[in-house]
Amino acid sequence: MEKFVINGGKPLTGEVSISGAKNAAVAILPATILAADRCVIENLPAISDVTVSLQILSALGAKIRMLTKNSYEIDTTHIVATQVPDELSRQMRASYYFLGALLGRFGSGKVAMPGGCNLGPRPIDQHLKAFCALGAQDSVEYGMIEVSGQPLVGAHVFFDTVSVGATMNAMLSAVLAEGQTVLENVAKEPHIVDLANFLNMMGADVRGAGTDVIKIRGRKALHGCTYSIIPDQIEAGSYMVAAAITGGNVLIKNVIPKHLEPITAKMELAGGIIEEYDDAVRVVRTGDLLPLKIKTMPHPGFPTDMQPLMTVLLTLARGTSIITEGIWENRFRYVDELVRMGANIQVDGQVAVIEGVPELQPAPLRASDLRAGAALVMAALAAKGTSEIDEINHIERGYEDLVEKLRGLGADIRRVEKPVSVLPQAL
Repeated sequence: MEKFVINGGKPLTGEVSISGAKNAAVAILPATILAADRCVIENLPAISDVTVSLQILSALGAKIRMLTKNSYEIDTTHIVATQVPDELSRQMRASYYFLGALLGRFGSGKVAMPGGCNLGPRPIDQHLKAFCALGAQDSVEYGMIEVSGQPLVGAHVFFDTVSVGATMNAMLSAVLAEGQTVLENVAKEPHIVDLANFLNMMGADVRGAGTDVIKIRGRKALHGCTYSIIPDQIEAGSYMVAAAITGGNVLIKNVIPKHLEPITAKMELAGGIIEEYDDAVRVVRTGDLLPLKIKTMPHPGFPTDMQPLMTVLLTLARGTSIITEGIWENRFRYVDELVRMGANIQVDGQVAVIEGVPELQPAPLRASDLRAGAALVMAALAAKGTSEIDEINHIERGYEDLVEKLRGLGADIRRVEKPVSVLPQAL
């Protein structure tokens, strides 16, 4: 058990390089199953969700070879197993992408119900709707989801709600199906486009990713390829917040500025000065933080994963901000931690009203999930004094080398071992 110890109150300055996108990686790794060949995946973030995905592939029979810290060769030629080990699949939400990939290649797949952060119910009804439209049958027993059906045949699927996971899983299951599949009311996030580009590099025919309609013409077989994952939009947004909340000046490199537009627009309204380059953005703040109204929405709206980070930023704004969470119902669970730091936040259902305070106070904190944990790190960086953050395993699911990168910007942060408490023996 480890914790972060942060001595805050210092402006962050310097340069930071952004890693590959977690949300793309956790779908692209299962997609290598569809190649039945060797793939080289580059720019993989060195985070625990990627480690678990590689462990799942290995358990299924893939041969994994590490080329560099962020590049792996994955040979899925001889995979025969179609059930993801229970203890691995429960460690991450995105394990359900193995369902679509296994169904697409073998006509069957079995995975435990999704794990990961507790942000509320994670219904997979839209995933199953797509699988069933292609001709599969599903069953849920003892917490395991099983889908099976051969041959899969292209179909028309209109999703009842916009779902990133369901869109990706439908794409994975349809690329080897007979005929054409049309997916409507799909998600449009950058990692959807990245998955489509990867599938097309393997020989798939996926068109329309990034729009409301994706059309997939099934292929007989796919092949291996070399592919580099896009930069992580949310990691970049996190460092943008870190620069703004500390009144710093940070150049954030290896980004796609177009992907950051929903974040950049709000950051500028909040008082940040943003300079865009070809593959970098500079964030500077010298004046006051200003209040905002934000509602999280599917892309190209404001991303839900950035909501906790923007909430922290707005705790120091001069005035009243209102944030409405439009995606996850449990996303405000971290607010109590901020209140302990002196933040003035009232939550009513899916709406948080934030009255800005002059400063945050250091406190002992607990990370309840990935993005909430990252937000608490930013809050601790802004608070003058020493804060400690427990349960940092949540944070390390999505941020590569967080301590090292923040230290490179001048932050006083370190990871320390928590003392193990020993209960006295009964006499």
